[in-house]
Amino acid sequence: MRRSLTLVHSSDLHVDTDWTARAHGGDGTRGLRGVLDTAAALKADLVVLAGDVFDHNRLPPETLARTARLLAAAGRPVTILPGNHDPAVPESGWHRGDFGGHGHVHILGVTRSGACLFPELDLEVCGKPHRDYDDMVPMRRHGRRRARWRIVMAHGHYQPARDRTVPYHPGWLIHDRHLAAADADYIALGHWNRPAKVGPTGIHAYYSGSPELAGTVNVVRLRDDGTVRVHAEPIRWDSALTAPAP
Repeated sequence: MRRSLTLVHSSDLHVDTDWTARAHGGDGTRGLRGVLDTAAALKADLVVLAGDVFDHNRLPPETLARTARLLAAAGRPVTILPGNHDPAVPESGWHRGDFGGHGHVHILGVTRSGACLFPELDLEVCGKPHRDYDDMVPMRRHGRRRARWRIVMAHGHYQPARDRTVPYHPGWLIHDRHLAAADADYIALGHWNRPAKVGPTGIHAYYSGSPELAGTVNVVRLRDDGTVRVHAEPIRWDSALTAPAP
C-alpha cells in the first residue's frame, strides 16, 4: 500500500575530539545524538547522513565505539555517505569501527556499494561515496530506478555551472546538469555548513547544514499523492530519547 514517508537529512556532523567536542562539553558525538533524537521524536522512517559524519579518519577507538553505539540504538534505518573528511579509504573510521554488524546501518562504499533498496518503504537511496582524498565529481547516473521513491545523496560544492574564466575553483563540484540527471525525488547534499536549497526550479536539492551552525535537520515528506515537502526542524538537543553512550 502506498503511504507517506518521513525522512530526516543531516550532514557535516564532524564527530571529533576537538572542535565539535569542545562545543559540547567534551562529547564529539553530541550532534549525531541530537539528529537521531530528532528523528526518533518525528518517528522518521529513515535518516540520511550526507557526508563528513567524522571530522577525519584518525579518530581514537573510543570515539568510533561511541558513534557505533549511537547508530546501533537509532531505532530506524540510517544511510551514510562518506564525504571528503571521512572517505572510505582502507584505514577509515568506517573500516576500523564496528559498523558492519547492525542491519539498519548502511554505509555506502563500505557495507553497501552505491545504493540501498528498502522494499518495505518502496524506496531506494543512492550515492557516490568519496573513496579517497582526491577531487572527483560527487554525482553519477544510477540507472533505472528500482522503487517508487528515489533519494540521491551527494557530498560536494554546488555551482550552477563551471566558470572556465576562473583559474582556481572549489573541488568536488556539483552542477545543475548533475542534479537534473539524478532522477531523484529528493537530493540530500552535504559539504555546506549552512542549509540551502539549490538547483533549477522543480528539483528538490537541499543542503541540511551542520547541526551546530544550522541548528536544524531537513525533514522530507514523501507524500502518498506523489508530492515532496521539505522543512527545517530544530534539533532536539535536550531530548532523552537516545541514551548517551557510556
